Amino acid sequence: MDREPQTPPPPQTPPRTPHPPRTPTRSAPRPAAALSTGAVARRLGVSPTTLRSWERRYAIGPAHREAGRHRRWTPQDIARLELMCRLTADGVPPAEAARAALGGAPSAPRAGAAVPPQAPGGPDALPLGAVRPECRGLSRAAVRLDAPTVAELLEAALAEDGLVTAWEEVIAPTLHAVGRKWATAGERYVEVEHLLSWQISAALHRLRPLPEPPGSAPVLLACVPGEQHSLPIEALSAALGRRGVPVRMFGAALPAEALHDAVRRTGPRAVVLWAQSRTTADPALARSVAGIEWGLRGARARPALLLAGPGWGAQAQGPRTERLYGLRSGLAVIESLAPPPAATPAAGAAPFACGS
Repeated sequence: MDREPQTPPPPQTPPRTPHPPRTPTRSAPRPAAALSTGAVARRLGVSPTTLRSWERRYAIGPAHREAGRHRRWTPQDIARLELMCRLTADGVPPAEAARAALGGAPSAPRAGAAVPPQAPGGPDALPLGAVRPECRGLSRAAVRLDAPTVAELLEAALAEDGLVTAWEEVIAPTLHAVGRKWATAGERYVEVEHLLSWQISAALHRLRPLPEPPGSAPVLLACVPGEQHSLPIEALSAALGRRGVPVRMFGAALPAEALHDAVRRTGPRAVVLWAQSRTTADPALARSVAGIEWGLRGARARPALLLAGPGWGAQAQGPRTERLYGLRSGLAVIESLAPPPAATPAAGAAPFACGS
């Protein structure tokens, strides 16, 4: 009996050697950023001298120091300092606050994690919202009535950011927070607002203006009669001076008659009138200032009138009248104005008399 031919078995594929499972590679944790003493001081609202004094007296300083290097503060170091600042702002003596901060050492954030800025704690906290750390530091110093530190922080902000940015991002938010706190706390915190306002005014006055171009028509700045809030136009005056724009600044509550005389005597390219509230804004005064003329017949000149501040309504606008909104945009409007044609001031008046 014949056998059927056998079909050869299919070739077998050699078994594959299994590869070991891949372990996902992880990048090495990035070290948390360390800050200089100056940066920490601005963030917390204390002076660098105070930080060095705390380290010397209470041993609350950087946990690690490298020989020949400046102090570098880690997020854990800063967290301890923030706790100490909150305690001292609530009236706890510094020595006791330091013991609490060191004893209840806060856990270090994970490597590479940003440390969110913390608001000053306790009932004296200002309603700041999302702001720069320098703003929180300034508010802490103001609440403590720490005038030297307020002055130092203002000077640092103006030097590093310039007047316009420092005003928009540090100074104005702190002022608004103090105002909101005062509005919700009755008569409390008036002393904080006064101290902060005084220090801001002093810092603005320390900014030296550039020399005025000879023969240039000035910009006249004044608060309307009865208006005592002059800080915003003090900032405008300082910013114009830093740009070499001639300014005649008359400050708070300039009487109407004096305002008219000042316009006729100085022959300004523009008059800026500040009104903080509807009760002080005077549309009739604005219209009368816009209509002031000076110079000889046939060559009369008028100023541009710029209304600044939240007190002005739409009814105050008229010919050659414009609203200013904010420091930066206000500067742009003023710098775009061409000076009025040369004209002789009113008879018997001293030309270009300097205001206060």
